[in-house]
Amino acid sequence: MAFLYGWKCLLVMDPGITAVLAAALASYVGYALGISGIGLKGVAVGSVLILAGVSMLGIRLGARVMQWLMILKIGALALIAVLALALQAGNWSHFVPFIAQRPGSDPLPGALAPAMIGGFFAFGGWWEITKLSGEAKDPARTMPRALALGVLAVTAIYILTSAVFLYLVPLERVTSGETFAAQAGEALFGPAGGQIFAAIVIVAVLGSLFALLMALPRVYYAMARDGVFFKAVAVVHPRFGTPVRAVAVQAAFASLLVVFGTFQQILSYFIFVTVGFLALTVAGLLVLRRRDGAAAYRIPGYPVTPLLFLILVAVLLVLLAGHDPLQATLGVGIVALGAPVYWLAFRGRLTRNRNSADDLDSHHPAARSRREAALGD
Repeated sequence: MAFLYGWKCLLVMDPGITAVLAAALASYVGYALGISGIGLKGVAVGSVLILAGVSMLGIRLGARVMQWLMILKIGALALIAVLALALQAGNWSHFVPFIAQRPGSDPLPGALAPAMIGGFFAFGGWWEITKLSGEAKDPARTMPRALALGVLAVTAIYILTSAVFLYLVPLERVTSGETFAAQAGEALFGPAGGQIFAAIVIVAVLGSLFALLMALPRVYYAMARDGVFFKAVAVVHPRFGTPVRAVAVQAAFASLLVVFGTFQQILSYFIFVTVGFLALTVAGLLVLRRRDGAAAYRIPGYPVTPLLFLILVAVLLVLLAGHDPLQATLGVGIVALGAPVYWLAFRGRLTRNRNSADDLDSHHPAARSRREAALGD
């Protein structure tokens, strides 16, 4: 299962989410600069390749770039919220009715699936920072804090931003295009506001895209380093110490998706598989806790919280499969192809690695002490 997770990251989730962000970035660049058609795909591919190159220059430089992009993004969003309320440029009636079915729209079950896709894409990905643990100081202490603070901060910012945008733009215009934020800017400052908001979104997406290109390739790099993935992916830059080939592979696959897919197709392609693996991860946690004991895997609210999570995810998977069965099947099929690849190319290698690890452990002083104690008994 661990191999299939890496396989999924390589071919489905990582290039998928990278391509979606690149396409979103290109749509706002196109709005700001008047680019359309094939030019948008060129912008998307170019942004992926440029940011991939920067991410190869080392984690320290990358961290500084992300820090400044984050400061600019949060500052701009906070300023927008203050100005929108201070200038009273919107209308609170946009929130009423809060739940309504527009004429011609899908019934609630059918409408939930695309809404959940967008919601999951917006709030998902908070776990990706853990993939930088191998290059972080004291990850056991810093990672939980970063996850908790990151989730709380992002949730607050997203809810506030969505509320402000809805205050500025009526609900019926939300689905009229991919540049909804620019429409909110036009409502606040006129045509110039659209350009300003487009620039803010570009900065925000640049930060997210850059973070993904830094964090995601570490999964298959680590697997290749341990001998359970393609060796070529384990190459590290001799000066910067970054997994250059892993980054290049992700950038290449993402670029292919950008060229041959649309925004919605790519989104549906990787969301179903990603949600499915979240369910498998939590189910695996329950198995490990049962096997190794509660002390090894602490779960707040156990067993209610993991079981509730699995139930909600199961409902979401049914909705997603019904919404776009072709893309869901394509994603699952690509993941399933990883099973024969594992059996043919990596299963024997993994067994040898385990045997080598056991041999090394048997020569460890602690292991010798245990054997001597057992013989003494």
